[in-house]
Amino acid sequence: MAVKWTGGHLSSILCLNVNTEGLVASGAEGGELTLWDGDGALAGQLQFPQADDVTSVLFSPHHPSRLYTSHGETISLLDARCLKEPVECFHINEEEINCLSVNETESFLAAADDSGAIKIMDLENKKVSRSLRHSNICSSVVFRPQRPQSLVSCGLDMQVMLWNLQKARPLWTTNLQECEREKESAQPAGQFFNPPLAHSLSVASCGNVFGCGAQDGKVRIFRVTGVKFEPELEFEGHSLGVSQVLFLPEAYWLLTGGNDGKVLLWDVGSEVGKQQRSPARSLQRRKAQAPASSSGDGKLSEAASEGHAGVSPKLTIEHGEKVNWISCAEIKGSKRVLVADQSSSVSVYPLPEP
Repeated sequence: MAVKWTGGHLSSILCLNVNTEGLVASGAEGGELTLWDGDGALAGQLQFPQADDVTSVLFSPHHPSRLYTSHGETISLLDARCLKEPVECFHINEEEINCLSVNETESFLAAADDSGAIKIMDLENKKVSRSLRHSNICSSVVFRPQRPQSLVSCGLDMQVMLWNLQKARPLWTTNLQECEREKESAQPAGQFFNPPLAHSLSVASCGNVFGCGAQDGKVRIFRVTGVKFEPELEFEGHSLGVSQVLFLPEAYWLLTGGNDGKVLLWDVGSEVGKQQRSPARSLQRRKAQAPASSSGDGKLSEAASEGHAGVSPKLTIEHGEKVNWISCAEIKGSKRVLVADQSSSVSVYPLPEP
């Protein structure tokens, strides 16, 4: 059963992030921002005056009290030790921001928005250094660990792209729909086709392996080789769209959250990157997704037979509500999955040790 953190929001929680000290930030509809300690007690609250949805929250990799938040078209930099008005505000996007990412050296911040634009801000000079673009809503963007000039992005144009900040064009692009059409050409005509709108990305801490969750219920794992990336693995365990993917720091353990109300834990290490090291963090978001029809009380169960390509979920959490965001935190010496959904509370589940 889930432990519920309540009292921090009135509206649906859209995003989560955890700093290196275990402080949790959650952003919700209506401009609500809340900080929680590891016990789920309130550590701070802020209401943005324009009441734009808080769509992404992101702690600095180097300064635990530095918190980047996106609300509407604005990025606010906040001090988590004194959660009052923003230390700084940046207006670099023209439409609602869906996802923020900061590189490991904290020299660049990426902000992906509804226009398909990814604005890259030079944090030292406080100005836009590059503008990248998808042809539809850009739902997720993530800098690659150990490669501060490199990032990956995905969007509702069904494109997954690899970028280097020295170039305005993507180094490599994969169209998920075209990949599916190639597979379907070998199948009987008239089969129902659910377009693979790409919702979420997470990059493993090795920096070369990343996962993508899409509306067709599939999780795709790619490996970057030089200036391109190649598909390594594809599997499904969700009956509806995959709204969130998150690599854990240990081995190649991947959490996925779906519109079917499930959170699944996968070990993809036996199938991908056996000679590599480990995986890492990420952040992402939901947009234009169908609500889950299932309902449940947050039960956990060991799962067995779902999945493809030799991969099956190691743990199934029957959360019961459409998942908006997932994060992971170490609380009192053990790992926990934090889940944000349509409700105003954060659900916390124990995670088995890899």
